[in-house]
Amino acid sequence: MMLSLQEQGCHNINFVSPSHVVPQILVALLIAAQAGLCLPLVYNTGGYDALQTLKLLDGVVDIYMPDMKYADADVARRFSKVADYPAVNQAAVKEMHRQVGDLTMDDRGVAQRGLLVRHLVLPEGLAGTGAIVHFLRDEISPGTYLNVMAQYRPCYRAYDMPPLDRPIANQEYAEAVRLAQDAGLRLDERRPRLRWFL
Repeated sequence: MMLSLQEQGCHNINFVSPSHVVPQILVALLIAAQAGLCLPLVYNTGGYDALQTLKLLDGVVDIYMPDMKYADADVARRFSKVADYPAVNQAAVKEMHRQVGDLTMDDRGVAQRGLLVRHLVLPEGLAGTGAIVHFLRDEISPGTYLNVMAQYRPCYRAYDMPPLDRPIANQEYAEAVRLAQDAGLRLDERRPRLRWFL
């Protein structure tokens, strides 16, 4: 499948939520590389990754694309039932950056290597954008590329968990972008259409 995607002109091979199948991916990559696979490899993850797993990928993955979902352990515990998300997430992002550095692109603007962090803005600042952008600037790199995402919308049981029972407001997204800009991070220049926000 990877070789077929390469033949079709894809820019990369994107492994989505791959943490639980890393051994199988490594075996498949060996087979594909021996058959001519040469595209950049993207590790697209929720950011809750074991350091032991990430170290197996050193020299294999070209682009790490982790989420940074929460800056506060209590919020992570309340909404995702994970007590140590911020600590595990931050350690993982540090290891990812150690391996691949800041994001670099070719002359067409296509990512080739590096770290691209995604951050979903949540209602009432629950994601902790300010703390996350300062962590990225101070402990990763001021050159970190950040995708500030605006597409949160409540589904299923979120309607029973205020304030997650509503989409984010225009001003909440604008504030998150301002925080990232003030921190000096590199931002995705594409802006979402905000018409469905409050």
